[in-house]
Amino acid sequence: MKRLPAILKNRRGGGLGFAAIAYIGVDYLRFISPAWHDRLQPALWTILAIAAIIRVPFYKHWSSELRSAIPFIFAMIFLLSALLFEAISVRSVTAVLGLEWNSDASPLPDVGQWLVLSLNEKLPQTVVNILRARIIGLHHFLMLFIMLAFSVLFESVEAPGLGLGARFMFTMGIGRLLRAITFISTILPSARPWCASARFLVPQHPHPWAQKYYVPYATDSNAIRNVINWDTAYADPREYDPEFRPDWGSMSFLIDFLRPTAPEGSSAWYHLLKKASGGCNDLIYSGHMLVAVLTAMAWTEAYGGYSSALIWIFVIHSAQREIRERHHYSVDVVVAIYVGIMLWKMTGLFWPMKDQSKATRLSRLEKIQGRLMRAAKDDDIEEIRELLKEVEVSCHVRENSSSKAMWLFSGGTIIFTLSMVLLAFTLTSDG
Repeated sequence: MKRLPAILKNRRGGGLGFAAIAYIGVDYLRFISPAWHDRLQPALWTILAIAAIIRVPFYKHWSSELRSAIPFIFAMIFLLSALLFEAISVRSVTAVLGLEWNSDASPLPDVGQWLVLSLNEKLPQTVVNILRARIIGLHHFLMLFIMLAFSVLFESVEAPGLGLGARFMFTMGIGRLLRAITFISTILPSARPWCASARFLVPQHPHPWAQKYYVPYATDSNAIRNVINWDTAYADPREYDPEFRPDWGSMSFLIDFLRPTAPEGSSAWYHLLKKASGGCNDLIYSGHMLVAVLTAMAWTEAYGGYSSALIWIFVIHSAQREIRERHHYSVDVVVAIYVGIMLWKMTGLFWPMKDQSKATRLSRLEKIQGRLMRAAKDDDIEEIRELLKEVEVSCHVRENSSSKAMWLFSGGTIIFTLSMVLLAFTLTSDG
């Protein structure tokens, strides 16, 4: 009998895959039948939330979740720090050259964009419409991962769920830091030249750094040759308007990076860093695709099954849409895919994601195997019971379900994670 590939093998049942498909399908109804979408989406989330809450008292791995709580908190702090650094960097790469450069700079030639337009002429219109359809976005991938982590309550994936979440956030944090370091190293023009003027309120002219080190050598080939030969910024920059410098106190060192203007220069804090919206320069690599790939990797490793193959199809669909709609160049999408895969594999080498109690129990059983065999030959049921009880106690597997501390932790965990679900859903619903 032919064996199925590993990606197509479910770890436990198919209920999680059905729930994921139902979520994607119901959410897509917003484009087909908004009325039905408004009815079914709250009903679906209510059903899933109630099912999760009902399973809480029967969950057997709260001690494992408790051991994962501290790594989870540290991973969350690390991710938030990485996102803050990324948000500052996103605005900085647009602000440093000013709105005039961002509007005038020509987009880069992109073979992927040419390929998409060519396929539009050759493929059947139905296929093109499917490729254009906004079936899945950033918030869908985030919610799919949250569903995956919550499925430990139903034993669809291996505990602990907080360990899986911690690994996801830690890997995402590394990916975001690498991404920010990459796109601030070389500033590339946007595939959407109008984006910066529509989204950012920064000066029209370049920052004094760019005035001295970039503008005089940007278009003149002789000047470029001279600066290479002399290795000195020799040209005199032209006169520009002075920079606006608000009083930000201890945060004033960020003025040169963020370049606020007088209408929006008051802090608090800088209007929550301008709500951390996406950038307008080409930000290599794609953050949306990084989320998508990490979700697919986590789903494939923890759950498997045909639903994993479907999620990878969604990843490919999202990739071509990023290129088609010119949110990113093809290189951003390609790099995000292999960086996401490699980062997930790398963290898997050392991340203690899975509950080790099973392996510990098996090891203990091997040690008492001889005594169990003798007790079985003697029909000594009482001795067998005592030996098995010894294994359970020594491995600390049995939990006291009436423990007040454990119940408080389980209740707090559910409330906290449900709050994260609501925040993720509301703050990323626009992609």
